[in-house]
Amino acid sequence: MIATTIPDFGDLELHHLVSDFNGTLAFDGMLLSGVARRLQELSRELTVHVLTADTFGLAQQQLGGLPVKLTILPEEDQAEAKLRYVLTLGAEKTVAVGNGRNDRKMLAAAALGLAVIQEEGGSTEAVLQSDVIVTSIHDALDLLLSPARLKATLRS
Repeated sequence: MIATTIPDFGDLELHHLVSDFNGTLAFDGMLLSGVARRLQELSRELTVHVLTADTFGLAQQQLGGLPVKLTILPEEDQAEAKLRYVLTLGAEKTVAVGNGRNDRKMLAAAALGLAVIQEEGGSTEAVLQSDVIVTSIHDALDLLLSPARLKATLRS
């Protein structure tokens, strides 16, 4: 669990990390360098879930051996499927990370929504539904590894 209090934002008691795969953890189906190490480190504090349509068919191979729960979603109605997944876990104890339009509802529902804008870009709707916007998955995961950084960004 990751717990922190952010003035005028509230108390966070996070138990789950739910992440998109392509465009977030991976580019063109290939896990980005440095992500595996961070996911291993975060898995000591959070249960890590990866949700994807697996456009490139590489998610299982790329995440093999990592302490993550991989769920391959059907291509239709992904925004609703991701939202339902977060709600089932308990949105109030979940951090969501994504970049696509299909991530917007889980980013809005989660206790903490992190939008990532990298090579693939980021959906305007996803950005508007998030609490924090970062320019790399490394920065997003490092915010969770060093929660004091979240205070600096989110306090008012």
